Amino acid sequence: LHLVALNFPFSGDMRADFQCFRQAQLAGLISTYRAFLSSHLQDLATVVRKTDRHHLPIVNLQGETLFRNWESIFDGNGGQFNINVPIYSFDGRNIMTDSSWPQKVIWHGSTANGIRLVSNYCEAWHTADMGAMGQASPLNTGKLLDQKAYSCNNQFIVLCIENSFVSDPQG
Repeated sequence: LHLVALNFPFSGDMRADFQCFRQAQLAGLISTYRAFLSSHLQDLATVVRKTDRHHLPIVNLQGETLFRNWESIFDGNGGQFNINVPIYSFDGRNIMTDSSWPQKVIWHGSTANGIRLVSNYCEAWHTADMGAMGQASPLNTGKLLDQKAYSCNNQFIVLCIENSFVSDPQG
């Protein structure tokens, strides 16, 4: 399953699932992509189909492994990953080195176990209000689920996860 960033940063007021779907389509990807965020409807840990959570690795756009599988992100260690394996945007840029994302922080709105934090998810990702808070993770920690609260007016990285595996019919 591919983990890919949106092509530009977003504040806490976003239509993230739609953005993931749209940018994946524009990039020519055939699978469905969902935002790597807890929402008012779903905890982050359950975004990927149950049948795909254990046996498929989580990889970047180049196929390099970020996580052994989806479940391993939520084992309580904060989603520790190898910071030497780049995370790319849908248009192919490395979010860790590209200046389009000046703040190397990702929104997630979750606990370290992928459960939604209703007090810290920018009112279900519908506000960029300075007074509202969203849970996010500075990537320099090497964790996708580090636990830091930020004002929702910040423009941070939004990740998308391929939420069900589709094999390429030409492959």
